[in-house]
Amino acid sequence: MEKYFKRKSLFEESSSTLENTHVEVDLKNLPADPGLRPLISIYHPNDQDKVRRAYLQKGPCQPRNHNFPQTSIGNVLRRFNPIEYSIDKDAAFCLYCYLFKPDIRKQGSANSFVIEGFTNWNKKDRLKTHIGGLNSAHNQAYRKCQDLMNQNQNIQSILIKQGDQARSEYRTRLTASVDCLRFLLRQGIPFRGHDESEESNNQGNFLELLHFFAEHNEAINSVVLKNAPSNLKLTAHDIQNDIISVAASETIKAIINELGDDLFAILVDESRDVSNKEQMALVLRYMNNRGCIVERFLAIVHVSDTTALSLKEAIESMFSKHGLSLSRLREQGYDGASNMRGEFNGLKSLILKESEFAFYIHCFAHQLQLTLVANVGCLLNVVGASCKRYDILRESQASRVAEALKNDELASGKGLNQEISLKHAGDTRWEQRVEAQILLQMIQSFDFIFNLYLMRNVLGITNELSKSLQRKDQDIVNAMELVKISKQRLQMMRDDGWDLLLHEILSFCGKYSILVPSMDEKYSPPGRSRPQVTLFLLLIKKKLIRFARFYPLEFSAVDVIGLDSQLETYITDVRSNPEFLGIKEIGQLTEKLVETKKNIVYPLVFLLAKLASILFVATASVERTFSAMKIVKNWLRNRMGDNLMNDCLVTYIERDIFNNIDNETIIQWFQNMKSRRGQL
Repeated sequence: MEKYFKRKSLFEESSSTLENTHVEVDLKNLPADPGLRPLISIYHPNDQDKVRRAYLQKGPCQPRNHNFPQTSIGNVLRRFNPIEYSIDKDAAFCLYCYLFKPDIRKQGSANSFVIEGFTNWNKKDRLKTHIGGLNSAHNQAYRKCQDLMNQNQNIQSILIKQGDQARSEYRTRLTASVDCLRFLLRQGIPFRGHDESEESNNQGNFLELLHFFAEHNEAINSVVLKNAPSNLKLTAHDIQNDIISVAASETIKAIINELGDDLFAILVDESRDVSNKEQMALVLRYMNNRGCIVERFLAIVHVSDTTALSLKEAIESMFSKHGLSLSRLREQGYDGASNMRGEFNGLKSLILKESEFAFYIHCFAHQLQLTLVANVGCLLNVVGASCKRYDILRESQASRVAEALKNDELASGKGLNQEISLKHAGDTRWEQRVEAQILLQMIQSFDFIFNLYLMRNVLGITNELSKSLQRKDQDIVNAMELVKISKQRLQMMRDDGWDLLLHEILSFCGKYSILVPSMDEKYSPPGRSRPQVTLFLLLIKKKLIRFARFYPLEFSAVDVIGLDSQLETYITDVRSNPEFLGIKEIGQLTEKLVETKKNIVYPLVFLLAKLASILFVATASVERTFSAMKIVKNWLRNRMGDNLMNDCLVTYIERDIFNNIDNETIIQWFQNMKSRRGQL
């Protein structure tokens, strides 16, 4: 009781502060965890119904497949729909009672389902007792929630008493507004740029498009703009913002439903926007029900600082808001910044403390860049620091150029094949024979040569496209043609260019006596004799079993033993099945397993393939998010608020999901957000 009254005094202090100064509530960022949110009576009376609607639309906070301290808690939450769970307090709360039960500060005793939370899991009958009979406090609060969401019982609706024709006209206006914003959001241009206030920004393109719709549709033209009631045109900026907010919420809801209770990975990065705000973007990577790996943009959040603790709090807030749990997180991917990958206080370390199986992966694209810069810098220092080495390199290069000219491998002419100087990465002059030998071994390895030839071909294919996109006077038609041609050439390289690429690599390796590994050799393991298998299959099988041991939550000791036998059966099955011919990557494999329902026959193998698929190579999706941010929020629209920018980015980046959300769903959510003058 002492703890309760102490907290009660804090609520009273906060309440008196808020009641004296009415501060607009940010409905998009209300605390999701029931253990962290203030009492509903703390909010200003003018905002309380708005807050109640926001919580009712979002639904109770019930984290998906969270690792509850007691395994039965999850079943209790599912049985009692209004019961919420606080990860922060490990306690249960009641949503309906929180929203509508009388002010607890004015009562003489505490309410465990509103303030402190219910934690006595050994007495689960208390939940039924709390719900009680027909006229219990809980059921009275439930009926108030139902009445609040029923627009027809709203006093404003009763006073207006619209007829059928007025309702029909209102629906036509609202549908036209939704269609206009839907079109603009898919293009990433919801507003015309002005250097005025945000209210004027919301006009421009929207009104122009609405005029266009009206000119080509008589039914719309008869009820919108000048033909609409003066107080019900649905063209105000706050109406548009509400519709955009609903569209983004429905898109995120579809993504969360697609993820379900499955395992997932996160990709996180930060970047400044055009108004010099630090924005953190978060992308989810998971496997959908068709066996396809997808990466979905979840949100972009303004962070006041980029310390690891601040970023972790922002991630936890997003997870709590969308009903996600860190216990389902299996991989986390960032760049190599110290606040991200720090061994003790980095973001990855803070998350690993709470979810020990959320393995960290450093973006391979960043690794490649760092390695290339470091190796080239070391190489230039080693060669450039000595005149003797420089002369040896010059003579060697001159002889190679002469031989290439003799064999017609290089073209000759004025200004071609000129000697150029080396650009030093630094002014350091040192000699380290061991490091030079290591660099030489790396350069003379098959892996280095293979990657060098592969990247030369890939970058050569995309070179014209890259230059075209960097020009100031961009020609969008030619740029799109180059995108199409680049994709075609990459596909041709994937389908028919492998043999030619390998032939070039092998020729180069043979010319310079570089060892080429062979994967076709037969290998007989020591011990009991058994039929010979290829070295490739044996190594892969061993690595898969070793990989499974990294996930004890998914693979128990018994599962690991059974996986060995199941892999043998699976390999024999798919190698003799013509449906699996031509599969070259793990993504195609998981899709085919789901299509043929072999994911049910080989659940351990499929789970292993899913975990391997969730592993990512690069955080390119996050980088593309920042590219989209520059389109949505540019220097002409630099006053766009954080919530509005996030909503626009969600609908723009995930427009394939947004396109599948029908207008009726958006309209119904829009109507339930607040009391509207027009009713359907």
